[in-house]
Amino acid sequence: MSKTFVRDDLVTVGSSPVHGKGLFARQDIPAGTVLGVCKTRPARQDGPHVLWLDDGERPVRVTCLLRYINHAVQPNTVYYEDLSVETLRDVSAGEELLHHYGDDWD
Repeated sequence: MSKTFVRDDLVTVGSSPVHGKGLFARQDIPAGTVLGVCKTRPARQDGPHVLWLDDGERPVRVTCLLRYINHAVQPNTVYYEDLSVETLRDVSAGEELLHHYGDDWD
């Protein structure tokens, strides 16, 4: 797995209209920018900041700033299997970073 890191020069935590806290762009971010690689630890059950990998067989709790990416049907970021997070399109400064967690969240 890749080394964990977060581009904190690009992102900041703030108050979210989606869900309490959220992750926001500090500046304009071009499409295809890697925002970081999630730092995780194994999780025993579902809960806040838990991702289910390998078709739901391996839950991990995200322990870095990337945990504040909230859900949206029309996301502007994506999580990859290696736990990297990348922008899907250009993101404007101040815009909340969002990921589509799956149809169960719609």
